[in-house]
This record gives sequence, C-alpha cells and structure tokens, in this order.
Amino acid sequence: MEVGFYTDRGRIRDINEDACGILRNERIFIVADGVGGNRSGEIASRGAVEGIADYVEEHPVSGVETRDDVKQYFNDCFRLINNRIYTLAQQDISKRGMATTLVAAYQVHNILYVMNIGDSRAYVFRKGKMQQITDDHTYVNTLLEAGVITEEEAEVHENRNMITRAIGAASSVNVDYFEVALKPEDIVLMCSDGLTNMIEDKDILEIVRTEGDLKTKADLLIKTANENGGKDNIAVLLMQPDRKTGKEGKIADTLRIRKKE
Repeated sequence: MEVGFYTDRGRIRDINEDACGILRNERIFIVADGVGGNRSGEIASRGAVEGIADYVEEHPVSGVETRDDVKQYFNDCFRLINNRIYTLAQQDISKRGMATTLVAAYQVHNILYVMNIGDSRAYVFRKGKMQQITDDHTYVNTLLEAGVITEEEAEVHENRNMITRAIGAASSVNVDYFEVALKPEDIVLMCSDGLTNMIEDKDILEIVRTEGDLKTKADLLIKTANENGGKDNIAVLLMQPDRKTGKEGKIADTLRIRKKE
C-alpha cells in the first residue's frame, strides 16, 4: 500500500486547523478540518484524529469486516469522540463553538468503507476519471440537492462554506457511510475544502494522473492550492491499495459506490 499525505497552513490563515492521520497496520485513513477560533479548531481536528487512534488501540479493529460490524464499530467510535469534543467545548468558554469535519476510510480486503461528517471529501480515481464518494454536509449542498440553486450558483454562494454537520457541534452526531469496491490501480484522495475550493476538479485529476509517487502528488496538490490563493488550511491524503486487494473476486470496471444510510 502506498500513501502520501500533507497538511499546510495555506497563505492566509495564521494557524493550521487541518489534521491527517494514518493507522497503516489497521488500514485506517483520516482527514479532519477544525472550526472555531482561539486555536480551538486545531484542538478539535487533532482530537478527532487522536481519538480514533486511541479507540482503535483500546478496541482492536481486527475481525471487523462486515458492513454491519463496520458501521457499529465506527458509530461507537465517532459518538465517543463527539462527546469528548462537545463536552470540552461546553466546559471551557474559550473553546465554545469548536468542532471539526471528519472523513475516515477503512479498507477490508478490496472494500473501502468511507465515513464522513461535514464537507471534507473522499474521491476515487479510476481509468482517468475522478468520482466523489462523499456528500457535503453544507447549507449550500442542501439547497443544491433540493433544486433551489444551480451548481453555478452554489460555487459562488455567500454561505457555501457553512457546514450543517460536524464532530463536536452538538451532543449527538449523524454519520454517512459509503462503500467502494476497489481495484488495484485505483487511487483514493481524502482532503479538506482548502484543496477543493482552490483547485478545479480537472486540475486535481491532471495532477493525480502525472508521473511520480503519491507523496510527490500530494505535495504538488498543496503547492497548487497555495499558488491559487491558499485561502484556507489544506489537507491532502492519497492512498493506493496493494496490488492484491483481497479475496472478493473480480471487480467490475465501472466504479460502484454504495451509500449506507
């Protein structure tokens, strides 16, 4: 398995509130984008990444392979982390309002389970095409899905960065689950909106398709986002599964993404 990941403060922000984490042996990958002033967003995002690592250490993920087991495992994990961050924010007035987006992925054989809260995203690149796995939990995406605004209007909407779900924002949390049947040549991208707001999809695709290892590509994505303005923190995680992805058998060439409610 090849992995390349970086976070960057960007050109405008004083603090980097994005965080990445990899539990390589467990094949768990994490990107979080913190919100809240006075360094609170940084505390929330890193708390989410560290919280997953702590939970996995205390509750080994080995043997968690079926859809239902994966969903139950990460539901328990995210609820614990949400409660920890929410409670901290309520107890310390300087941290009121802190929260974080969270996108995490867990690979079992050739199946990638993806979980998200907020607007950090996961994509799969296959056969020269780029497809978004996750849905954004934003006010603007709600309007877009309801047909109230167009995609062109969504791109310039004044509230396009207003998220509707986040870890730590409320006493409970609702997680979206997806699963993807991976092929060995697939590349998975997980990122914060500091990347996708600064680089068009066609340019992200072009960079991922260039020659080089994933660390080089992740670095180039961050550099390009900064060259385009770097208006936010940037988190990029690229992953390519092992050539032998598992025992599920032949996978169709068409990318199949199944959403788990």
